[in-house]
Amino acid sequence: MMRSSMIKKWDVLNSEQLVSNNIFSVKKDRSVSPITGNEHDFFILEAPDWINVVALTENDEIVLIEQYRHGTQSVTIEIPGGMVDPGEEPLQTAKRELLEETGYAGENWLQIGEVFPNPAIQNNRCFSFLATNCKKVGDTNFDTTEDIFTYTKPHTEISKLVSQGKITHSLVVAAFYWYALYKQSNI
Repeated sequence: MMRSSMIKKWDVLNSEQLVSNNIFSVKKDRSVSPITGNEHDFFILEAPDWINVVALTENDEIVLIEQYRHGTQSVTIEIPGGMVDPGEEPLQTAKRELLEETGYAGENWLQIGEVFPNPAIQNNRCFSFLATNCKKVGDTNFDTTEDIFTYTKPHTEISKLVSQGKITHSLVVAAFYWYALYKQSNI
């Protein structure tokens, strides 16, 4: 028997919303351990699901972006991505974000992965999509907090950028891992 089948879900006694804005909310759950019966407070960051797009051009180059991230107060190398809007499917979001952030559109789309960004404190998922035969089809349409530089790199250089610590966004690294698994299984 797997150990995970013996682990029980904790009962939530009550929940209280502490903070809410257009990006996330924070709630406090008072929960009881099924093993000890002790009560504990847990703080959950509730956020919409997210998407990331590994966009591959006709020349086998990956569409990358650089943007300032206030949380780390640094410029990061990433791939197009964003929040899934209410009523929107993750694939719709992926297509919208690729176009808005880069001006590119993909011909073929495939969901290649899904992760929980941090299941200890967050309730959302991040979907990774592969878009192939991407072409520049229009202008960018940034949100008011976005300042993005778009460029392409050969897909063969991505693992080097990750191993050198130049790509450090964990969800972007996860998307590239899903892409590597996809390539392995489709050789």
